Amino acid sequence: MIQLHSGSIMLQGGVPTPIPAAGSGRDKTMAYQILRRHHRGPWEGQLHLTFDSLISHDITYVGIIQTAKASGLRDFPVPYVLTNCHNSLCAVGGTINEDDHAFGLSAAVKYGGNYVPANQAVIHQYAREMMAGCGRMILGSDSHTRYGALGTMGVGEGGPEIVKQLLKNTYDIAAPQVVLVWLTGTPPHGVGPHDVAIALCGAVYGNGFAKNRILEFAGPGVAHLPMDYRIGIDVMTTETACLSSIWQTDDAVAEYLTIHGRPEAYTRLAPEEGACYDAMISIDLSRLEPMAALPFHPSEAVTLRELLHDPGDYLRQVEQRAAEQFGGKATLSLTDQLVDGKLVVQQGIIAGCAGGMYDNIAEAAAILSGGDVGCGPFSLSVYPPSIPVNLELMQNGVQQALLEAGVLFKPCFCGPCFGAGDVPANNALSVRHTTRNFPNREGSKPGDGQLSGVVLMDARSIAATARNHGVLTPATEVTLDAARKVDPHAQLGDLVNVEIKTQAFGRIAAQTARQVIIQGIREAEQGMIYDEFTSKEHEILTGIITRIDPRSGAVALRIGSGSESTEAYLSVNEQVRGETYQEGSRLRVYVVEVRRATKGPQVLISRTHPGLVKRLFELEVPEIYDGTVEVKSIAREAGSRTKMAVWSNDENVDPIGACVGPK
Repeated sequence: MIQLHSGSIMLQGGVPTPIPAAGSGRDKTMAYQILRRHHRGPWEGQLHLTFDSLISHDITYVGIIQTAKASGLRDFPVPYVLTNCHNSLCAVGGTINEDDHAFGLSAAVKYGGNYVPANQAVIHQYAREMMAGCGRMILGSDSHTRYGALGTMGVGEGGPEIVKQLLKNTYDIAAPQVVLVWLTGTPPHGVGPHDVAIALCGAVYGNGFAKNRILEFAGPGVAHLPMDYRIGIDVMTTETACLSSIWQTDDAVAEYLTIHGRPEAYTRLAPEEGACYDAMISIDLSRLEPMAALPFHPSEAVTLRELLHDPGDYLRQVEQRAAEQFGGKATLSLTDQLVDGKLVVQQGIIAGCAGGMYDNIAEAAAILSGGDVGCGPFSLSVYPPSIPVNLELMQNGVQQALLEAGVLFKPCFCGPCFGAGDVPANNALSVRHTTRNFPNREGSKPGDGQLSGVVLMDARSIAATARNHGVLTPATEVTLDAARKVDPHAQLGDLVNVEIKTQAFGRIAAQTARQVIIQGIREAEQGMIYDEFTSKEHEILTGIITRIDPRSGAVALRIGSGSESTEAYLSVNEQVRGETYQEGSRLRVYVVEVRRATKGPQVLISRTHPGLVKRLFELEVPEIYDGTVEVKSIAREAGSRTKMAVWSNDENVDPIGACVGPK
């Protein structure tokens, strides 16, 4: 479930809280901490940014370099990567592709850039593996320049902005607003990153909620997502029309960067206490379900459950949009794909910087295990994002399993995302885990009367559809016949477990498995701590002062013992005026509330709360402890005075005398 909150939000105690206005707390967001480090000049509401590195592909880098050269370029002032995953303008015939590639290589040698040969990696996967780092900023001449899940703010712009950076000028924009994307819960089995991304696009694109803003992802749900899952959501934030994105980082990010040989690129990022946001998007991952983005935009979101309940109405709406868009030059007849009440598609594609991730492909292989894509008109093609990922798929047997199921493996190439390869037949319907399904983006030519439709779906549901030989099927379901190939005793409504032969798992697969196991252990530990301290709300606990923040004056205490201990913070507002604290000393505190927060349970404590006085009197006065005397109300000015109203349930007991002694 996704909820939009248009008002200002502040993180208080690690929990989003509505406030009247964002104020200066915006500087405590991850986004503005990074922006300030990359800003040049006075801070006057206008940003003048320089980037740590630049990246372009072979559709754009020729014009960029030629323009910069004509303007006096002598060398690349920052690392500039030239990738070759788009094959310039999809040229057919002639030498233009290799001519441009030769130009790119010579420019990299002359000006000091990095050149990535064709079919080695798609542009954004190369950036993730070789360039991204926590706190960095990368400018790319491709709209899907998004590396927020790795702690890097990526911005996709046109070629002229790359030219400006090459000429040592700044990227100039008005200071953007920041939207907190607060993640909670764990995605259900069968729900993948594209399902989350499509639901997000559907919620915010049409109303402009994220337009030109920065999306900052945080919350306890982040830790439940493996890296490929986070990356898959993040790359699609481009389709929300946001400016950039950034995620809190953790051990999973550190391990990802270490696997790719760059452990030094890791720094823990998180919003500071008191961080303020201009709006918030709340996403409960546990309540999401398989999604589809209908032609002709990723924001045309509908659940697969709704689509399959009434496919005719949805397809007729798409046909109407096509008629309005192309004015009769080409017609789209998708209702022809309804066969015996079922929606049948002709093609599946898992590709590119969004779909081609290791986890997506491995999940597809697991779903297809014991099945096949059939020998009818349906076909499924997979494009891995880089040679390292492809090697991992080969070493772990994933590629072999897919090939045996009838899946076609293609090179590391962005082609299906923009119509270069795997163009569907006229009036055919293709389901794809790629970034976009704009009109004729799949390669058809409406001017020549050709048109086909692309529905964006997650790789998991595409694999389930492939196993069902092209009948549209969400990954949360499987046909009874297919289930009984795995478990002969399966019945409708049962859960069927599919064994995955691990063989000798490579580093990427091992990383994913390790993240899942560690996260399970961490959740269990946090659950124990939460249960332990929830039972102690409104009680007095004794903690040991571990440190005192010299800037804010907040006091950190270790409360509890053994594996069920946790750290709590006594803010200045909850301290008694005039009291002094020393590290290592013991301190009694009142537990106000226990909350679930990003880094585990958060215990809110106080020395000023009236409840502290009540509990102290219960400890010291037997008549209050046994209920003979009741505390009716307390008024307290902490450190100065306290007034307490008491009542005796026994006429022979003086309530005031019991508390302070005889009159």
